[in-house]
Amino acid sequence: MVRAKDLDLVAPDEVVIEKIEPKLQTSNKIDNNMKEFRQKMYDVLGHTKHSLSSFLVKPKSFKFTEQDDQEEIILVMRPHWFTNVSWVITTIFMLMVPTLARFLPVWNGVPLRYQMLGILFWYMVTLAFALEKFLSWYFDVFIITDERVIDIEFNNLLDKKFSEAKISMIQDVTSMVAGVSQTMLNYGDVRIQTAAEIPEICFEKVPNPDKVIKVLQMMRQEEEQEAIDGRVR
Repeated sequence: MVRAKDLDLVAPDEVVIEKIEPKLQTSNKIDNNMKEFRQKMYDVLGHTKHSLSSFLVKPKSFKFTEQDDQEEIILVMRPHWFTNVSWVITTIFMLMVPTLARFLPVWNGVPLRYQMLGILFWYMVTLAFALEKFLSWYFDVFIITDERVIDIEFNNLLDKKFSEAKISMIQDVTSMVAGVSQTMLNYGDVRIQTAAEIPEICFEKVPNPDKVIKVLQMMRQEEEQEAIDGRVR
């Protein structure tokens, strides 16, 4: 058998490198395109400066129990701060009740010891009321990740409801802004129609509903592009 003269000059893995390099270049191009796409999305959302905000863009410290290891949180929303005004006013009034009670003749006839116990009990009830309202607002969150939309409804310490739908299952998104306060402060409901087990997920009284709809549209486009590229998780 005649041996080729240049056989020893060809490294066995040079052919492999020629096949892999185009794939790496294509993969890098796709990753760069996705980074640019995400940056455009964050430009639409803007930035968040406070952890107690009702509109948290790409929060670094926020996590939830059902979050997957590689799942990226895009946006976390709570009901608009204006929704807290009613219970804050109620709490202030409740704090004033012991002071107003001093002007009642019946209250002045109660022994001082029982007055102190009654005031202490009333303040404990007021604190419990305010704390429950605040925790319900703080933990009642709506989340958009790179894979799904999530509604975590926190009614009290013992009652929590978790609803989710994949981004790819979203069929239609609509918003509703009603009333003077919602129009002036730019908040409202975002209703998400899905083909999942839960037919509708509603983000209630969230800030910037127009931005939320825009981001959901962009996320749907991203999911469609991932399906085309064969990168669906």
